[in-house]
Amino acid sequence: MSTPTLWPGWPFLPVIRRAADREEELGVVFDALGACGLTGYRATVFHCNLFALPPTVAALLALPREVYDAPEEVVHHGWRVD
Repeated sequence: MSTPTLWPGWPFLPVIRRAADREEELGVVFDALGACGLTGYRATVFHCNLFALPPTVAALLALPREVYDAPEEVVHHGWRVD
């Protein structure tokens, strides 16, 4: 997660969160810095399906999201690479 150059679907990395007490959640991590020079999104999960991404960066950034301080926190909160 911390090395976007290794993501097979760069600039997006699909993630999923599963829990016994709720439906699975789909999201993507977006390499905003590498893709368009935006900082501040390194450890952000945008709630959306990789196959239904918005057509623009602005629309993606407007989606509901969870922001963490580091990629390790993303994993700590249950998100896994899908």
